[in-house]
Amino acid sequence: MTSVTVRPSATTLLEKHPNLRLRDILDTLPRSVYEINPLKAWSRVLLSVAAVVGCYALLAIAPWYLLLPVWFLTGTALTGFFVIGHDCGHRSFSRKNWVNNLVGHLAFLPLIYPFHSWRILHNHHHRYTNNMDEDNAWAPFTPELYDDSPAFIKAVYRAIRGKLWWLASVIHQLKLHFNWFAFEGKQREQVRFSALFVIIAGAIAFPVMFYTLGVWGVVKFWLIPWLGYHFWMSTFTLVHHTVPEIPFSYRDKWNEAIAQLSGTVHCDYPKWVEVLCHDINVHVPHHLSTGIPSYNLRKAYASIKQNWGEYLYETKFSWELMKAITEQCHLYDAEHNYISFAQHQKR
Repeated sequence: MTSVTVRPSATTLLEKHPNLRLRDILDTLPRSVYEINPLKAWSRVLLSVAAVVGCYALLAIAPWYLLLPVWFLTGTALTGFFVIGHDCGHRSFSRKNWVNNLVGHLAFLPLIYPFHSWRILHNHHHRYTNNMDEDNAWAPFTPELYDDSPAFIKAVYRAIRGKLWWLASVIHQLKLHFNWFAFEGKQREQVRFSALFVIIAGAIAFPVMFYTLGVWGVVKFWLIPWLGYHFWMSTFTLVHHTVPEIPFSYRDKWNEAIAQLSGTVHCDYPKWVEVLCHDINVHVPHHLSTGIPSYNLRKAYASIKQNWGEYLYETKFSWELMKAITEQCHLYDAEHNYISFAQHQKR
């Protein structure tokens, strides 16, 4: 069974704290959680580099019957690169922005992810978490939007909200992060640079890989580990904000403090996953303040739990959890948070 901490509703939280602001929650955190420690930051870079190099060495010598677990391990190690870039995007890796930009671009490059477009779009998600009008990170379709969508879009949406959830971040990455025309001014220039950086690097690297490794070599050493990374990227993103008990809200009913505190899931994963992915699962403090480095998330969460624990949503990763999400959390419903595709068809 999936272990879940049952918390009071958002209404109860507002009844106890009618004028609750995000600042009121942040004021309970120790200042030390915001401290940037270069040694800890670069130690995580070394850990990820060592883990990825080690995994690729294993891939090179693994017999065919061990490829699947080694692929999965490699994809998990690659996710550590994303989390390092994630800190860079929030300017919590280094005090110097040029370092954040440099490390962020290099960490994202093996994942063919344009850094600046992700940084800008992701910060928008943080500002409007679980806001149906604004959140750009996998807000659910309304029944009306779903019904009015073309058959192809419906099919894709059903797939990524169901058993193929682990491919959702692939679509999100390719659809949103290479189009610099969707941005304006300085942001457009930054996004164009990041997109061209990835495109040019890919235009050089992929022909070299196909020439030296062959088609199977590219599939073995790049494509499947990359899909393994996207398994975790999709899973983390989905679980962070999408469980049957947590609502999305429209602008007129949305409360920033509640969305960040009670609208973000704390999910425990196997320890080896948390180590390789640099505690990205400890996500509540990160949503309260993006200025908290990943290595301080556990300390920050301990403080939040001490002061606001009754309003937190905690669970453990399991296939039962993913089954509940992928079988129930399909379409937005104001009263029940979500309705499934099957329930919608019966209406």
